[in-house]
Amino acid sequence: MNRVCRHSIFHVKTIAILFACCSTSFPAQQETSEIEVTNRTELIGAINRAQPGSKILVAPGEYRGGLSFEKLRGTKGKPIVVEGRDPRQPPVITGGTSGIHLRSPEYIELRNLVFQGATGNGLNIDDGGGESPSARFVVLDKIHVKDVGPKGNRDGIKMSGVDDFVIKDCQVERWGDGGSAIDMVGCHYGEIKNCLFRYRSDIAASGVQMKGGSAEIVLHHCRFENAGSRAVNIGGSTGRDFFRPKNANYEAKSITVEDCTIIGSMSPISFVGVDGATVRYNSIYRPTRWVMRILQESQGPEFIRCRNGIFSNNIVTFRSDEVRTIVNVGGGTAPETFKFANNHWYCLDNPERSSRLRLPTTEEHGSYGLPPMFQNPEHGDFSLSDQSPVRNAGARQQTESE
Repeated sequence: MNRVCRHSIFHVKTIAILFACCSTSFPAQQETSEIEVTNRTELIGAINRAQPGSKILVAPGEYRGGLSFEKLRGTKGKPIVVEGRDPRQPPVITGGTSGIHLRSPEYIELRNLVFQGATGNGLNIDDGGGESPSARFVVLDKIHVKDVGPKGNRDGIKMSGVDDFVIKDCQVERWGDGGSAIDMVGCHYGEIKNCLFRYRSDIAASGVQMKGGSAEIVLHHCRFENAGSRAVNIGGSTGRDFFRPKNANYEAKSITVEDCTIIGSMSPISFVGVDGATVRYNSIYRPTRWVMRILQESQGPEFIRCRNGIFSNNIVTFRSDEVRTIVNVGGGTAPETFKFANNHWYCLDNPERSSRLRLPTTEEHGSYGLPPMFQNPEHGDFSLSDQSPVRNAGARQQTESE
């Protein structure tokens, strides 16, 4: 993938083209070797012997976790694939510190697998702590992670130093109460789409977190149901030694969050040490304290102040007895650089309060006080009825071209 082109990743359609080489639609493979495995020993042996083009088909059943593999290397057009043989009965990898830990993989696909009961991270993928990119072209497709931890900083999916990745049609439930459904440290050029994240709003956990120098990531068409106190944490707090690249002066940069449905959470959206991020076309329903936060948690003269966020074309439905303030602004940030435009705001219990927002900057072309008319919010349907007054806001349906 051409590095010059990669820096243009921002829009979903662009990113889809750029990720064609690492998506599930790889070019036709030649000399693909299919290996069926039925137990843990066979699975370990097959993965250790895998070559570019190997496809390992895992039979239904339970497999003990704690599996670790280093430098699994497929090639462009001939990835190494590990997938459940029967999508209707995916194999379950149970327990272990991590269900599977991949160090420095390239051109790897994991598909139709369930991870449950890990004590550390459900699935862990990293670059081995090296200086140069060595974890690349990773696809996670129809992965289900659940019941991780449950206490402390334990993640459903942990990725450190992973570039050029796609996470699609995955589900993460009940990760550590101080961890994340997906935690990315120093990850770049990625797409997360059509995923479901479900837990509780009254814990310190987060849903999807991108920090430690993460950049050029698009999160779209995902659903968050009470996915921790911060459903989408753009940025965060990272130890200096863990940044990728080492000289990054931001926690996250060039992040796009769009077409997501976010239900509950103390703060559905948080910008934390960010240098540019766009949150647009999302449906946010009943946050429990704030709609969004602008914070600076990484301190020091080398870090930029949290800046240049865009919040536009979202539907925000809230209650005045649940939301303390619309935007929580912390010290050491640059809220004056944030832009608000074309959002639709509705206060459920007091529609007249819909326009009393106290945003850091003046919103352009916002709409206030009219019920968005979701189809059936009590039963989780946040699509808009034909009679909705909302125009050009809220989560859009995904099309085949995306």
